[in-house]
Amino acid sequence: MTLIKSISGIRGTIGGEVGENLTPIDIVKFTIAYTRFIASKNDAKRLRIVVGRDARISGEMVNDIIEGTLLGCGVDVINVGLCTTPGTEMAVITHKADGGIIITASHNPKQWNALKLLNEKGEFLNAAEGKQVLELAEQEDFLFPDVENIGKVISREDFNPTHIDQVLALNLVDVEKVKARKFKVVVDAVNSIGGVVIPALLRKLGCEVVELNCEPNGLFAHNPEPLPQNLTEISEVIVKEGADLGVVVDPDVDRLALVNEDGTMFGEEYTLVAVADYVLSRTKGNTCSNLSSSRALCDVTMAYGASYAASAVGEVNVVAKMKETGAVIGGEGNGGVIYPELHYGRDALVGVALFLTYLAEMGCKMTELRLRYPAYFASKNKIELTPAIDVDKVLATIKERYAHERVTDIDGVKIDTLPYWVHLRKSNTEPIIRIYTEAKSQEKADEVAEKFIAEIKEICGL
Repeated sequence: MTLIKSISGIRGTIGGEVGENLTPIDIVKFTIAYTRFIASKNDAKRLRIVVGRDARISGEMVNDIIEGTLLGCGVDVINVGLCTTPGTEMAVITHKADGGIIITASHNPKQWNALKLLNEKGEFLNAAEGKQVLELAEQEDFLFPDVENIGKVISREDFNPTHIDQVLALNLVDVEKVKARKFKVVVDAVNSIGGVVIPALLRKLGCEVVELNCEPNGLFAHNPEPLPQNLTEISEVIVKEGADLGVVVDPDVDRLALVNEDGTMFGEEYTLVAVADYVLSRTKGNTCSNLSSSRALCDVTMAYGASYAASAVGEVNVVAKMKETGAVIGGEGNGGVIYPELHYGRDALVGVALFLTYLAEMGCKMTELRLRYPAYFASKNKIELTPAIDVDKVLATIKERYAHERVTDIDGVKIDTLPYWVHLRKSNTEPIIRIYTEAKSQEKADEVAEKFIAEIKEICGL
């Protein structure tokens, strides 16, 4: 498995050959390169870096290598241990650190891990900065400090309670209103840090919590990506328990999927749509999501007389577009909510708190709230990359064939027509081509997806 180096971090499978997987040597190499990059922005200043991880089996091993490498580079470390991705981002902001390293492969299976790299704002490095890190990783002229100047561990702390309190202190989070509804919530945290943090947040909101796969042992009970086909267990438990809703997060808790009281999916695309509906009802401003996200956010935004903008896929790209357009809420259609009032990062805790406040305010059931929004249906597919597939050729050919339609090529190729849209792009996190479609019926979305999959295979001679 080749290491994947992108704006989403340095990602790979544990074990195997150096340079082909995420091995101890690769971890050291990229940690040193990141340290050099941060140092280049801070002159001779002694650096402080936050380190946090999800509950993956390899997490402790990777953490120890990173921490030791940082100390050997003369960097002081604030280690927040088992912590969510948004929590680690908030720890950088709160501690006024110079950067942060999050040890997580997000929704990837248990054999994967990754280093996600943050700047001093607790935000991911952009493409140009990431390129600098990769270039520095190829250099071998680093001078390490002597024994009197090695780094030290400033603290080992549980930052999760602080993050929860920061979320609950937001003006648009009404704790008392949520408490009054006495929601019963089933939580599926796929055996990672969300199993600690999400129940704690919900209980502070006065909810009764039914825990499902909440032991943070890294032994994922099912495929960790919060897609409908992976959430059959929670659907059954919600109905059995007579719960008001279900909350599902991925291993690092930056994605939020919701399940209705009848066990049906609220739809991960509609997490952001509903939260944006609430935020826009109270705050004037624009919205933003990526090109692979539902049209529903645009529809809701226009209903408030505001403007919607689309960015390339990737949190750093969404954040840049949000800042450019003055968006008061944004994110990605995979359940990633970004609320700048707290920080510029996808945050499932923020999503839960804002959503429950809105649901309490509306005084309705999940299924009733879902009916407020336009009915769009998505089909999300992928093709494994092989040497026979020339991605650039595929995208260029598709773009040429559909030049008569509205085509966007800032990230792969998106073809936008009235009956449907399709977005074809190479993934930042896996060796695949993603084929996302959306239409006004599931049948149409699936039909369009099959059509373009066939076209890709035909172009590649498969």
